Amino acid sequence: MSQTTTTAAPAPHRGLGDGLRDWWDGLTRQQQWLVGVPIIALLALLPVFPPPGVATTSYSFGLTMFEVAMFALIAIGLNVVVGQAGLLDLGYVGFFAVGAYTVGLLTSPNSPWNQTDTWLDVRWAWWFCLPLAVIFTAAAGLILGSPTLRLRGDYLAIVTLGFGEIVRLLADNLVPLTNGSLGLSQVQYPRVGESAAQPEGVFGVKNTGDPSSWNPLERAGYGTYWYWLAMGFVVVVLVVVGNLERSRVGRAWVAIREDEDAAEIMGVPTFRFKLWAFVIGAGIGGVAGAMYAGQVQFVNPAQFNIINSMLFLCMVVIGGQGNKLGVIVGAFIVAYLPKRLQSVQLVDNETTGYLLLAVDVAVFVALLVVWKKFAGTLGAWPRRGLITGLVGTGVFGALLAGSVLLFRPGGAQTLGDLKYLYFGIALVVMMILRPQGLFPARQKLLTYGRQVYQAVRRPARAEAIGARR
Repeated sequence: MSQTTTTAAPAPHRGLGDGLRDWWDGLTRQQQWLVGVPIIALLALLPVFPPPGVATTSYSFGLTMFEVAMFALIAIGLNVVVGQAGLLDLGYVGFFAVGAYTVGLLTSPNSPWNQTDTWLDVRWAWWFCLPLAVIFTAAAGLILGSPTLRLRGDYLAIVTLGFGEIVRLLADNLVPLTNGSLGLSQVQYPRVGESAAQPEGVFGVKNTGDPSSWNPLERAGYGTYWYWLAMGFVVVVLVVVGNLERSRVGRAWVAIREDEDAAEIMGVPTFRFKLWAFVIGAGIGGVAGAMYAGQVQFVNPAQFNIINSMLFLCMVVIGGQGNKLGVIVGAFIVAYLPKRLQSVQLVDNETTGYLLLAVDVAVFVALLVVWKKFAGTLGAWPRRGLITGLVGTGVFGALLAGSVLLFRPGGAQTLGDLKYLYFGIALVVMMILRPQGLFPARQKLLTYGRQVYQAVRRPARAEAIGARR
């Protein structure tokens, strides 16, 4: 006789995100586009018809969404370098600056290289400079990467950090060329939709939109049109980078990120593929820089400091390295939340501040007592929750103490002014609780794609135990 028993691996804990991922991976490419296009259309209409409580009150919502889309483009480009190839780049703002200065030097009246007075027509000057910005930033990535990509880890990070500072210092000191700290003004922008009603076109600052119209094209201001243009670039870059991920190039990047020595032993030309990642990421940063210069119409060195480079890296780390959609969420957090919190004050008066401070101190002491008495008996997640609560209440108490001690009518500061503190705390907490980011990249086979992934997720079959007679 033979006995049969069914052996199955214990089902792992699965959350909502896992279910959404499985549902998305189960769709064909055409079905994914059918789902994605309506979502993109809704996002495009967001600044035109903002839901209640979403719009920024102290800043143009269209310009805020443009900044979100521009930061998303930067995050995708940096994710190619950091998330896909595993190269720690701390000077990505340098490529952003090269793209912006390419447009500024060729189109600003303050530049000796201004070409708009000769053969370069202002109506298409920005469009002409856009591919040049991509070429020059890609060339900068090639020049920087060729001698330095043989370095690894901290050494590469130091070199890239130096590159970002070198670009800023050159822009600040080459006064005859860049106008130094005074910057380049009247930078050209896309001249589209010029008419008697819109003499500067839909991308000009005088296009404030018509809030009374229900036509999205008439209701949208110039910030919304910049947002739509940036969204178009984001979609194109996502398609290109997605195809690269599923190709031999993407598989080489994953192999280099996981173990560069093993990849090189297996015959992967690691230097060449790292250089590809550097050049592609630099080119994407150049597109973002060109859009920034056209929208602001002013470029100066102070806009490209190391703080912005750290914010760019923060987007990738918070969103999830290696996940394209994850870093877009990180860009949304970094770009949108400070603008939305700019009108939110920490305290309205001194009395409220002292009451909140007393409550915060009581909560902090209670959490500290729980930690001292029960830390050894708690599981991993309760311990992490206690640590997060202690850090959060401690930081909030410090902010409240500063607000009530330095109180000014209307509050000492707004929450938007504390963005660097928030992002610093977020990084510390994430390194403790979720170091892979909010939406980490899944480790799965990329060669055969969806078929292999679905095959390995099938439940185990029944096995025969004993001898058959």
